[in-house]
Amino acid sequence: MEETAMNLKKRIQSGERVLGTMVTTFDTPDLAKILKVCGFDFFIIDCEHGSFSYDGCSRMIGVARSIGLPAIVRIPGPLREPALKFMEMGAAGLLLPNTECAEDARKLVGFTKYAPMGRRGVSLSRPHTDFMKVDGRAYMERANEETLLLCQIESRAGVEHVEEILAVEGIDIAFMGPNDLSQDYGLLGQYGHPEIAAAFERVIRAAKDAGKASGTHFGGMEPLARWIKAGMTVNMCSSDIGLMQMGAKSMRAWLDEHTKQ
Repeated sequence: MEETAMNLKKRIQSGERVLGTMVTTFDTPDLAKILKVCGFDFFIIDCEHGSFSYDGCSRMIGVARSIGLPAIVRIPGPLREPALKFMEMGAAGLLLPNTECAEDARKLVGFTKYAPMGRRGVSLSRPHTDFMKVDGRAYMERANEETLLLCQIESRAGVEHVEEILAVEGIDIAFMGPNDLSQDYGLLGQYGHPEIAAAFERVIRAAKDAGKASGTHFGGMEPLARWIKAGMTVNMCSSDIGLMQMGAKSMRAWLDEHTKQ
């Protein structure tokens, strides 16, 4: 696995704040280069809601590896096939959506970590080794250490079991999904509601107690800033389409204002 993935994990483990964004729409390998130029520390390819093909993801992950920008994939669920394929492509890690119990977390670890920690299939002449000849056992130990695994907490059940989820060896980050979380609480979009705030606070506390990290993803900067200040260190803001729309709208508004007749 590329050295940058380990660097990201070390930064996270040291408590450093890192910022990424979600890739939801644009299926182009050059997007990784654009995001790096913009200063992002990582990005996540959304293969839960997104319609990306394996081939498209492989190209994007390949470019990301070549330029030293960690690419993580949000998989559809705790399923062996996508977990294995994205790791073989060279993803820096995986995000499991709607994690509600320790068993979900154990499945994720099992699919992505080599024995004895997990049961990931062994095929070493692949993009994840950059097609180099490697010492199998040494490589697998290093890959187990470097791979980042995030469990997305986005339901009442996930919040209630977050301590058990974070206790699973191999899980690195509790990552909040505010849209689905607020929907599950019957408070869709009410991110400042006391119940939603309490859920966030519990996850932050559980991660600190477990010696692990927490984070979240918001489309806007203002709601995200609150939780960065509260101690969340692995966060994402907006998305590929959101950033494009933000820039386009800002450009149009500026031009309209400064070119009035």
